[in-house]
Amino acid sequence: MEDPYQIMLRPGHPELLELDWETSIVNWAPDRLIDLPRGISRHEVRFVSFGAGTYAIKELPLRPARRDYDALRRLEELEGPSVRPVGLVIRRREDPESERGAALITAYADYSFSYRELLSGESFGSRRAQLLDAFAMLLVQLHLLGAYWGDCSLSNVLYRYDAGALETIMVDAETASLYPSLSPGQREQDLQIMIENVGGEMFDIAASQGLPSDGADVGMGEEIATRYRSLWAEVQAEIDVPSDSQYLIQDRIKRLNDLGFEVKEMVVRPQAGTDHVSLKVQVADRNFHAHRLKALSGVEAGEQQARQILADVRYHQAKNGAGPSPAAKALAAMRWRVEVFEPILRRLSKHLGPGEDPVQRYTDLLHHRYMLSVGAGRDVGNDAALQNWLDSGMPGYPLPDSTVGL
Repeated sequence: MEDPYQIMLRPGHPELLELDWETSIVNWAPDRLIDLPRGISRHEVRFVSFGAGTYAIKELPLRPARRDYDALRRLEELEGPSVRPVGLVIRRREDPESERGAALITAYADYSFSYRELLSGESFGSRRAQLLDAFAMLLVQLHLLGAYWGDCSLSNVLYRYDAGALETIMVDAETASLYPSLSPGQREQDLQIMIENVGGEMFDIAASQGLPSDGADVGMGEEIATRYRSLWAEVQAEIDVPSDSQYLIQDRIKRLNDLGFEVKEMVVRPQAGTDHVSLKVQVADRNFHAHRLKALSGVEAGEQQARQILADVRYHQAKNGAGPSPAAKALAAMRWRVEVFEPILRRLSKHLGPGEDPVQRYTDLLHHRYMLSVGAGRDVGNDAALQNWLDSGMPGYPLPDSTVGL
């Protein structure tokens, strides 16, 4: 007799073998499942949690499930902005075209939420620019990796707070394809699909709120596309550098680093008959500050969170007179983690609600300390800032007009 199912499972998740994969997730006992935020999906999605982690499980036909799994595996290898695939279940006794023919297992993105939760919040008017910037950045990141999405929409993305910005995470790759690079036509087609999908989602949001169709924010997709094109032009720009202005090369690299991009290599071409060169910088993933923070201290954070925390590390290095050598800076960073970061997180843990990101709240505290210090004309220190922050109701990070800065 043929086995009822086959499961491809990555190492480190043996607890998933305990689940009843022969049965549709729709019929699983409630005590196996947990309730977590999720967007609208054409497929059934459920969540399970074990001591080792929390997982999202999506049932869908076999062919798109394989494509989804393979695309997410490839994006993980490229350090792309997507959820991490954990396993793929193939139900041998089911029609491969049926909605329960396969089940894709991904690691749940901690502290994330759907676009409907974001749009329904009271502060969305202030966060609208953040959403546009974050979505444009997500598409730029994927396209730089050679990923053609094919079904880009607000529903296929998870969001989470990242210091004063938003982080976007691709969650649905069943229509995605990866190439060595994308043509302008492929990128533009992805944008047009995004514009159409976002427009439809905005109509749905308006209808759910009892608003007339002309009250829908249908221009959101076009605005994302405009930001995308500006950011793409920035990342792909080739600049002219006079031979006596080499500092412009460092300025160019710093600009890309400020946007979060790692610089992979520079292509320099002398211009015939002039003392100028043409500079084209090739970027890698957008985790410049996150990589620096993890390498320095072992702390994992979002890109903008890491940028703010690195400033805090440098603040404490300077305050404690850390030497300029790499070894002295590394030692000071570890002292910061042991003597500052971890004790504050322990104190914060008593005040955090369910599902709150402690690293995000640490960056909120950093901003509060800065504003208090500016007002007092001196460094108020962590203890006074933390107590004042708690007494003030733990205000969040302020909302900038734009995180892309274009």
